[in-house]
Amino acid sequence: MKLIELHILQSFPVSCLNRDDVGAPKTATFGGVTRARISSQCLKRAIRELAQETSPKLFAGNRSRLIITPLADALKQHGVTDPKATEVAKQVGNYLATADEAAAKKGSLKVKTLMFLSPAEVEALAKVLAEIVKKDPKAKDLEKVVAKACKAAALKDAADIAIFGRMVASDHSLTLEGAGLFSHALSTHRADNDIDFFSAVDDLQAKEEAGAGMTGTLEFTSATYYRYAALNLDLLADAAHLGALAPAERKEVVETFLRAAILAVPGARKNSMNAHTLPCHVLGLVKDKDQPLQLINAFEKPVASKDGFLDPSIAALKEHHAQLKKTWGIKPVLEKSIPDTDLDTFCKEILTYVG
Repeated sequence: MKLIELHILQSFPVSCLNRDDVGAPKTATFGGVTRARISSQCLKRAIRELAQETSPKLFAGNRSRLIITPLADALKQHGVTDPKATEVAKQVGNYLATADEAAAKKGSLKVKTLMFLSPAEVEALAKVLAEIVKKDPKAKDLEKVVAKACKAAALKDAADIAIFGRMVASDHSLTLEGAGLFSHALSTHRADNDIDFFSAVDDLQAKEEAGAGMTGTLEFTSATYYRYAALNLDLLADAAHLGALAPAERKEVVETFLRAAILAVPGARKNSMNAHTLPCHVLGLVKDKDQPLQLINAFEKPVASKDGFLDPSIAALKEHHAQLKKTWGIKPVLEKSIPDTDLDTFCKEILTYVG
């Protein structure tokens, strides 16, 4: 497995970047102590959004329950009139992700499961279905052409599907293992949630009336996190993923992913607890043949310090990595780090190993 790995240390101030079911920052126990946590799902969402903003033509996938209406609109563009276009779109939506009948009764065309599709897949699917329906309006078994039509689009505009993967329970031929690998981010040290008591003033309240208009509490945390992201280059380049792209386009995909994985920050409470920072240390590795390997055990014994957690976290990461290389014979073909190298040079050197 040819891999690009990113090992990232990043400090965030007062924040609630990823909430649990009661609105508190997520946590996990590791090394016998409570750590602050940001889930991999949360991080992947932020990375995917930044990648789409950076390279919208290559990262155009949409994961949604609202797939019926776009498909119906595409069918209309290919000459299928309503109500037939909507009928066919409903049939295909039901096949891919099960139609939501409760939502339909309320006038909303939805499926029950989030479905990851690209505009090119929707277009290819609509074109094939339109040809069939126009020849035979009563045609049945339209589901048989769905997978073939989607595959014909070859994910040329859906690097996000190739990297983050897709699960389709009704048709496993459309299921795709993501070429990206991600960890939950954990604080390198013990971190407990704190409570912020707040009050709000009623601007129109009489001056002689004491007290706040409302009061409440929010939980927050602050921590230095270790997070891991990797890209399986062999899988990314295979026919089912991005094999249809030219090498230059695949390099653009990889560069977009690298920059997004390093720079993206979840947007929760960004207006009231803007915690957007940049990583303090990034270790980038290229491996010719190896397995994905986190360096989280550098922090199994939580970092303890009264002078900040960042410097001892960097030292622990470097020491642990050096020990693993010596003990297990791990030999990356490239090692680069930020801030020893600037971001542009970091990406440029890694990309020389992308075919």
